Amino acid sequence: MNRQSYLLLAFTFISCFSFAQKAPKLNNYFPPANTWEARMPAKIGLNERKLQQAVSFAIANEAKSSRNGIISQYQSFGKEPFSEALGPLNERGAPAGLIIYKGYIVAQWGDPKRVDITHSVTKSFLSSVIGIAVDRGLIKSTDDTVSNYVDMVQVYQPGSSNGSESNQNDLIYPFASPHNHRLTWEVMLRQTSDWEGTLWGKPDWADRPQGDIEQYKLRQRNEPGSTWKYNDVRVNALALAATCVWRKPLPQVLKENVMDPIGASSTWRWYGYRNSWIVLDGQIMQSVSGGGHWGGGMFINAYDMARFGLLTLHYGNWNGKQIISKEWVAKALTPTTANTGYGYMNWFLNTDKKLLPSAPEKAWVHIGNGTNMIYCDTEHDLVIVARWIKNESMDGLVKAVLEALPK
Repeated sequence: MNRQSYLLLAFTFISCFSFAQKAPKLNNYFPPANTWEARMPAKIGLNERKLQQAVSFAIANEAKSSRNGIISQYQSFGKEPFSEALGPLNERGAPAGLIIYKGYIVAQWGDPKRVDITHSVTKSFLSSVIGIAVDRGLIKSTDDTVSNYVDMVQVYQPGSSNGSESNQNDLIYPFASPHNHRLTWEVMLRQTSDWEGTLWGKPDWADRPQGDIEQYKLRQRNEPGSTWKYNDVRVNALALAATCVWRKPLPQVLKENVMDPIGASSTWRWYGYRNSWIVLDGQIMQSVSGGGHWGGGMFINAYDMARFGLLTLHYGNWNGKQIISKEWVAKALTPTTANTGYGYMNWFLNTDKKLLPSAPEKAWVHIGNGTNMIYCDTEHDLVIVARWIKNESMDGLVKAVLEALPK
């Protein structure tokens, strides 16, 4: 075990101990399936006028990107090489959201039942199914190399002959290169892997390339764990690895182990790309994507997002059942050495109050492009889901909601 692993273990122990000793007591209301109790703000000590101001703020600060998913994807990533979308995109709705206080709905806006792409909030669902794999011993430790669990993968390519008509072999080895062979689950989860390669037609260097592209392609690979870079190709490599570990589609894993136990609806979907199909144990299945960079990822309504937020607010516990271990959540909330504002994907931390100056330092946010956000605040027993708000307006919304809470 290297020094970084020892430090992480120490931080995790301290985080778990600190949480157990100092975490504010949360209300134990958990909404049953198909229903969610609402409370009048004034009845539970909230300032109704200020709460409505917060709602108005969220609506007034709608993201400027197009509501047309194809156009929006082009606006965000059209200047990148290989920017073509491979997964589904939809026409999004108007701003929508929920404010959950002590487990109860105290405010909402827009159409919270509308199913929309949630972009990189998907990454938090991905890291959660990996966490459950660790909890159950399918992955012994996040310090294990991924190559210990994933060797070859058969790509499903109907119509490909592998002969004169195609130069593409139907076997890929995503963790076989000298660099990739060393990568652990830990560095993949923290986006500090510098994984190299091409997956589903997207080279790793094509995602948010820096400087001169030709020079960037030839650069030396960084030591695993030393450098943080947000990169969806690497996230998709992690999703493929998780699929190989579970040996079944990740949407099925998520449904059985997270979404059904927390009473989520049947309307959410988790998509991959039209070319991200594999053959595993004789079954054809899709390797899903970790966000909407090239389309796909989670399509979900605000209520289901809020249920997931409430689950993480309670450190993986839902009405007495530990769905994700407290130890895993503590690790997800442990700052990454190379980026202290990031835990496991996609847990954005408020370290030194840099992300949200108006929020407590121990708050965290599951964030996706759009902006889609699930704000979690144990100090105030608060979850905020906001969809299609300007990124720079997140703190303003949180500040407005906090001002409505009892002093």
